[in-house]
Amino acid sequence: MSLPTTTLGRTGEQVTKLGYGAMELRSRRLDPGAVDALLNSVLDAGINLIDTSPDYGASEEHVGRAISHRRGEYFLASKCGCPVGDGVGETPPTNGPREHTFTRENIRAAVEQSLRRLRTDHVDLVQFHISPSPEVLAEHDAVAELLSLRDEGKIRFLGISGTLPHLPAQIAMGVFDAFQIPYSAVEREHEEAITSAALAGGGTIIRGGVARGMPEPRPDYPERYQQMMRERKERFEQTELDDLLGDMSPMELMLRFTLSHPDLHTTIVGTKNPDHLAANVAAASKGPLPADVYELAKQRF
Repeated sequence: MSLPTTTLGRTGEQVTKLGYGAMELRSRRLDPGAVDALLNSVLDAGINLIDTSPDYGASEEHVGRAISHRRGEYFLASKCGCPVGDGVGETPPTNGPREHTFTRENIRAAVEQSLRRLRTDHVDLVQFHISPSPEVLAEHDAVAELLSLRDEGKIRFLGISGTLPHLPAQIAMGVFDAFQIPYSAVEREHEEAITSAALAGGGTIIRGGVARGMPEPRPDYPERYQQMMRERKERFEQTELDDLLGDMSPMELMLRFTLSHPDLHTTIVGTKNPDHLAANVAAASKGPLPADVYELAKQRF
């Protein structure tokens, strides 16, 4: 079975409904050979959307080294507003989110850095990271800088990694070609916002559809993030699902639940494990849950 595809909103690009999120590749200590094999396996499996960020340490460098020679095979998304420079992002922040700056100078520096690291002459989609409000973007004339970079051919589309409470206003701005939004069976706060983004013509890139649904707490993460992870894991474990699973694993149920959202265009799932990658591809190839199972799962969660 092949991966289902769809059009990423007004970009007009055909993307696989399963994308690859490269956040797990943040460390420079990873074995380059293993990373190269994994990223080539991503493309070999038919996945054609790769999402990364300057916030993810060495991730962009790994992607550039491993698969830039296959650049024509994937839609490449990164982010801006992040701190730039060597060593940034190799470990998760311990005291809340990193300081992000949406000045025109920092946005351009991030994109230029991404182009070098990714070994490409253009990034298909650059997204403002950590959901800045329209007021913050306007204060720094940030959108104008992305438009300038687009006019120079260094990026093709504008996006934003958006969350409530700013997401409705970000959609209303009418300037973004795609929205990256968190969503899973146990994190459904943005369920209606995904539909709003799609109705406005935006592409919808869903993050956290599996890992956020049933994560293990990470001691290297700030306590508030660990608490969120614990709460989501407990919510999943306390939900009666045995009669819905059939021959599915819990993780397959989670992924296919996310894929069942009618206005999802793609969901990015990250892993360093080739077996997990293969399992994700197999699950996504089955498509959405059967309608009755999906409705029951929505009621249970």
